Amino acid sequence: MVTSRHTYVVLLGAPGAGKGTQAERLESELGLPHIATGDLFREALKKETPLGLRAKSYMDQGLLVPDDVTVGMVRERLSKPDCAGGALLDGFPRTVEQATALDALLAEAGASVTVVPYIKVSTETLLARLAGRWVCPKCGAVYHMLYKKPANDKICDVCGTALYQRADDTPETQRKRIDVYFQETAPLIEYYASKGLLVEVDGERDIEQVHDDLLAVIRDAMDRAG
Repeated sequence: MVTSRHTYVVLLGAPGAGKGTQAERLESELGLPHIATGDLFREALKKETPLGLRAKSYMDQGLLVPDDVTVGMVRERLSKPDCAGGALLDGFPRTVEQATALDALLAEAGASVTVVPYIKVSTETLLARLAGRWVCPKCGAVYHMLYKKPANDKICDVCGTALYQRADDTPETQRKRIDVYFQETAPLIEYYASKGLLVEVDGERDIEQVHDDLLAVIRDAMDRAG
């Protein structure tokens, strides 16, 4: 499946840090497939794979999907031909337990995690990014009060309908989401820092600056790994 020379990047960052945007750009520049666990779950559920059906049985009961199911999906994905040179992992691992499972999975093939860039963004900035979205209920146009404001306050430019904010876009909901992320991933950040793999990248800056830093961090790690 892999060799020790191949590149495995674990991209960390809270909701709103811009992981998805950056991962898509890194995928094309580095030639590494972007593996987002959310996409893996959706595909497995849609295709009703054995792992997808197992995940569904837990989700239907409102339970967390066990790590062995998630790790199984990642294992299957990494076995695909497009992962022959490594992969860019987004959304996995989320816990130290998953991180050790990933280490074991890669070690089976004589490989290991190459580098763990952490896009660091303050809670205030994350909230501003996440809670600024407003949507038109009529035509579906999406606006952002920081990045794509309507010409008239909270009125759709396209059809003139009053905009609304979805329940999961409110500041209260997003703050809870961010708090949960930091609680879950603080031990994970410490885990990778203790291994000398974590590199912090300032995510407060614009997309281009963050991208340039991420690219430099990953390429430097690839060079050091040989």
